[in-house]
Amino acid sequence: MMSDATPAVEGWFTTGPEPALIGSKCTSCGTISFPRELTFCKNPACSGEEFADTELSRIGTVWSYTDAQYQPPAPYIPISDPYVPFALVAVELPEGIVILGQAANGFGVDDLTVGNQVELVVETIYTDETGDRTMWAWKPVTGGTTENEEQQA
Repeated sequence: MMSDATPAVEGWFTTGPEPALIGSKCTSCGTISFPRELTFCKNPACSGEEFADTELSRIGTVWSYTDAQYQPPAPYIPISDPYVPFALVAVELPEGIVILGQAANGFGVDDLTVGNQVELVVETIYTDETGDRTMWAWKPVTGGTTENEEQQA
């Protein structure tokens, strides 16, 4: 019997109706890191070594994007045969950091525009003997293009 879906990388994101990436915040200077920092602050001006887990914003802005036209090497697990290209999105969060991830299923580079909003979702990326394995992805916010175009007009 299959178990419930579990994250492909434990401790990097929450699941449920409003998933979030889990970062860390330096208790000395407030610098936020993702993935979580465990040893030393990424701020070169800080010598902090203590961190608190923090859920990052679920909505961000497309900073850049591209498509993976060629299958990545192992440990990448192809989800289709033959290989189907997918979009990669760099998303700037309100916390001031940029997080890379795949575009959500059904979305590609034609659905992305720098400056538009995307939302964090969790999707199944593969299934093994223990069940579904999940990973975060970025889904364009419905109506985001129209709203941004209206603001720029």
